[in-house]
Amino acid sequence: MVTLAIEAAKEAGQFLLDNFGKVKTIHTKGDRNLATEIDQQAEEIIVNKIKSKYPAHGILAEEGVRKDLNNEYIWIIDPLDGTHNYIRDITIFGVSIGLVFNNQFILGVIYMPCADELYVGEEHNGAFKNNQRIYVSHKDSLKEASISFDSSIRYSPQKMLPALEKLSQEVFNVRMFGSSARILSYVAEGKLDAAVEYHDRPWDFAAGVSIIREAGGIVTDLGGNQPTYKTVGYITANQSIHTKIFQLLTHS
Repeated sequence: MVTLAIEAAKEAGQFLLDNFGKVKTIHTKGDRNLATEIDQQAEEIIVNKIKSKYPAHGILAEEGVRKDLNNEYIWIIDPLDGTHNYIRDITIFGVSIGLVFNNQFILGVIYMPCADELYVGEEHNGAFKNNQRIYVSHKDSLKEASISFDSSIRYSPQKMLPALEKLSQEVFNVRMFGSSARILSYVAEGKLDAAVEYHDRPWDFAAGVSIIREAGGIVTDLGGNQPTYKTVGYITANQSIHTKIFQLLTHS
């Protein structure tokens, strides 16, 4: 299954690279949320590959595929994470494939095609970037922490703007990348110290959960609980930074 996920992510990533700058059709999925024909075609590449090998497995994919979600195995797919960047010819986008077994995240693969960076996290087997072991940051001071914050503030500004203000006063700096695949992979290899997302769906973060955990970090929902394939929003960091961010956001 690890090999399949890697092959699917790389194949879809190469397709994204081949079509970069060639988007023909853009459609709206909601309030300032866009998708393209490229998203859908990349999703087909991944889904068909999984179906050919594991036809009974469940699939939850961003662009609409919902299949056998009562199966003990569920593949969770974002074929083009960072669509809005992709549309604007910004090279921060990637492919995200996660696998859940009996509601537990057991495998994650993120592929960033422009940088040719492959991140793999398999339960009990460590986290790797291009076959080199990676670990989350060891910083324990918010004053030294570079963090990523959710860019979709428009969805709940009453909640998110006060949170951003609190964080910005305590951390070293705040970044917004417009791609969960990029954010989560950077947390996993210690380039970012933490990330806070309010509206990310399972396909955005499923791969990152396994990769970050295997890199020594933790991922919880916004309430501090273990995430599931139904969770919306998360906080991720090493244990020390996560605790401090969680306390900052949950206490006035």
